[in-house]
Amino acid sequence: MSKKNIFIAVAATVLFTFMIEKPTAAAGALALTHGEENASVVELQEHLIQADYLHTNATGYYGDATQQAVREFQQDFNLAADGIAGPNTQNKLDEVKQIARVVNGEARGELYEGQVAVAAVLKNRLNAPEFPNDVHNVIHQTNAFTAVQDGQFDMEPGPTAYQAVADAWNGWDPTAGATYYYNPEEATSEWIFTRDVRLTIGQHHFAD
Repeated sequence: MSKKNIFIAVAATVLFTFMIEKPTAAAGALALTHGEENASVVELQEHLIQADYLHTNATGYYGDATQQAVREFQQDFNLAADGIAGPNTQNKLDEVKQIARVVNGEARGELYEGQVAVAAVLKNRLNAPEFPNDVHNVIHQTNAFTAVQDGQFDMEPGPTAYQAVADAWNGWDPTAGATYYYNPEEATSEWIFTRDVRLTIGQHHFAD
């Protein structure tokens, strides 16, 4: 075999090995499983505690309680309930936290039904063709949510906001499909008053 062919063969082998091993290493770094102990587990546990799934301290050790908390979260959001905090579970946790921030910022102090209704509106937008199809862009669409504009989105949500998101994602939609809502006493947009109101819950009108 010529030196040129040997070089090509070696290069191909190295490239093939890199292509196989790199995704596996990345996937392994992202997934958190029972028995691990590190800073990423602490962060996971803090999210689960805030969302009222984990009722222990954030120790950094992925034990039975953390595994069960992950399973319960996965069940609530239609993920494979394997107790492993893989990429899908971690991404969903992040999305749920963003939605809970919207609920907290927009409907804090409202009836619980009204908080679920706000979460349901966001879910309805994700399923509507005229809106973005991912959580981040729905939330940060221009002028979509007052809480994003006035900074209330940055407040940490409590367990009630998280539960409202879980209930909405499990099929409770008090708005019957609405994609808009507003407080008629505070709304400044003339356009929003042109929407067809479906119903009123607390201080919010829910509309199409």
